[in-house]
Amino acid sequence: MPEQQVSTAVPQAGRAGLWFLAVGGAASLTHMAVFALLRSQIWPELANACGFLIAFFVSFAGHRFLSFRDAQTSLGQSFTRFAATALAGFACNEAIFMLLLRLLQWPDWVALGCALIMAAGQTFLLSRYWAFKR
Repeated sequence: MPEQQVSTAVPQAGRAGLWFLAVGGAASLTHMAVFALLRSQIWPELANACGFLIAFFVSFAGHRFLSFRDAQTSLGQSFTRFAATALAGFACNEAIFMLLLRLLQWPDWVALGCALIMAAGQTFLLSRYWAFKR
């Protein structure tokens, strides 16, 4: 990389990382709020799925227009790829959530928090290098 590109790439990567954390935080809070509203009315696994579904739209919009705004993919291509990425993240989330909740008998909030954190790393990597490829 030429020297000028290196100096601007680092701040851009830092900004993208900060936006990713902010958007991910907003989506996680959305996910947890939906979970909180539904957890006493339906199975925790289903409440988790509903939280994911609502948070998906918060996450996509934020990542497309803030975290990865310099994406070289079309909106439709990004949406399709992000949907696949998010579903993979949710599969990871739900598997960890069920393992911690049902097998290890952890409290639902602790299990959900751990599951969200584990899935976030996977989602970042797939988003950065595939869904919103630069």
